[in-house]
Amino acid sequence: MNRRLLVLAGLLLAPLAHAGAVLLDGADLYTVSHGVITRGQLLIVDGRIAALGTQVRAPADALRVDLRGQRVYPGLLAANSVLGLTEIEAVRATDDRAEAGAINPNARALAAVNADSELIPVARANGVLSVHVVPQPGRTGVLSGQSAVISLDGWTWEQMRVREPAGIHLFWPESEIPDWAPAALAERMRKQLQQRRDALERALHDVRAYAAARGAGSAPDLRWEALLPALDGRVPLFIHADGAVALREALAFIDRERVGRPVLVGGADAWRIADVLAARRIPVILGPANALPRHRGDAIDAAYRIAARLAQAGVRIAIANAATAMAAANERNLPYQAASYVAYGLDPALALRAITLTPAELLGVADRLGSLDAGKDATLFVADGDILDARTQVRQAWIRGRPVDLQTRQTRLYQRYRQKYAPVPDQG
Repeated sequence: MNRRLLVLAGLLLAPLAHAGAVLLDGADLYTVSHGVITRGQLLIVDGRIAALGTQVRAPADALRVDLRGQRVYPGLLAANSVLGLTEIEAVRATDDRAEAGAINPNARALAAVNADSELIPVARANGVLSVHVVPQPGRTGVLSGQSAVISLDGWTWEQMRVREPAGIHLFWPESEIPDWAPAALAERMRKQLQQRRDALERALHDVRAYAAARGAGSAPDLRWEALLPALDGRVPLFIHADGAVALREALAFIDRERVGRPVLVGGADAWRIADVLAARRIPVILGPANALPRHRGDAIDAAYRIAARLAQAGVRIAIANAATAMAAANERNLPYQAASYVAYGLDPALALRAITLTPAELLGVADRLGSLDAGKDATLFVADGDILDARTQVRQAWIRGRPVDLQTRQTRLYQRYRQKYAPVPDQG
């Protein structure tokens, strides 16, 4: 009996089976890494892109898919998401975004991913095939834990895993208190801010002491073992900050702690220090453009011009949705977030890169995802037009060479209820 259970467990945890060789023929291939191949061919073998170009040699038994007049894109990568960690915002039992407490660098977002989430097929149906799952800080949190890159196909989170840990996440204690806040609320916010800063300083003191005593036979501490790789540059440290003051404080922290691979997330005021970020080669994962101006003197379209301003200054950018419970249900809108920045000056090719190859580079998975290149995972989709255009429909998709179903709960309900008022055949 135990032997049978072990065999069954092995089957469940094994990688998903790949289909045979598939030749995608006649589509325009938007490689991201090296331009567009017009009316090209792309060969998928054993879950990977075996070859692509204007003409490729395919096995005689390869399945040929005629895609003339369509486009093939690499799967979109949501660079800051809680997809799989939350299902229904109003139901606490379905919300696993955050751990209790302020300091949780060892918390693993991957272990909380719900592979059966109904929100996953919705994102997948619009080309979002991979996700950077980010643990959130909770009400008093600062160091929220370890993120992971997952593919949106698999029975379990083990099968979905692409890279873990992808990095550690520090939610910088924002020091800006709004002018409109009543005195009591402002005082409470100041106390909470100081508590979070104190927790961060204690954690940094403790991790330094732990590192110094590490070789002296001290007992391992999972929290500090998880945090050390982010401080010494083995994995990225993602610092979530928006305001100009918080961003400057974060830069000072990076210098003081000698953080090896910092990445800013959010960055609503990052354009104000764009030259500094460019000079120091610190990338930014931007949030959505649809926001009001942050400061009284800002132009009404200031939030929409952030991406173009950063790109013009030479800052490497990725584009993501907000990592909120509501945003998880709207992860499908990722290409339209990029399109919003395009409408206000961002180059379309750079916008596409910001939701594919750039996040893959920042997350350490560019050898597998983010572009159409030989040797990479065949994680890609077919669309009938520009993916940044809301009128475009995704027609087919493959994840690691496996064709995936693009049906969602919504399309199933549509098909079901469109028959509700159909004429009933005469039974006589």
